[in-house]
Amino acid sequence: MPEQRKIKVLFLCTGNSCRSQMAEGWARELKGDLVEPYSAGLEARGLDPRAVKTMAEAGVDISAQRSKLVDELESIDFDYVVTVCGHAHEHCPLFPGRTRVVHAGFEDPPALAQHAAGEEEALEHYRRVRDQIRDFIQGLPGSLD
Repeated sequence: MPEQRKIKVLFLCTGNSCRSQMAEGWARELKGDLVEPYSAGLEARGLDPRAVKTMAEAGVDISAQRSKLVDELESIDFDYVVTVCGHAHEHCPLFPGRTRVVHAGFEDPPALAQHAAGEEEALEHYRRVRDQIRDFIQGLPGSLD
């Protein structure tokens, strides 16, 4: 039986530092047999250390991923672009051909953590959003329709 082509999915957010990175890591870990995941941002703000830490707590290493601009991936023919924040959804660039854009918004852990009383409380915001993203990824590819 011929090998089925993986679905190419781009997870897009504003800064490609946290939510889209988590989504890429979860997709590779949980759905790597079905999905070829990528992440990028409208800006490249660097990989959020708390995102790396909380993903590692869940057994997923995203430390080798890097923050990149969506323009760096323009040669890839994506099946889906999943916007994980409202700003990216509102400012999503046009993708050629058959690419479908799907919005799956998640709260912004860095913004939530700004007002945390301490590091542990800050990390709780990251963990909650991490788990919400995991739940969305577990529904792939059905959650893309």
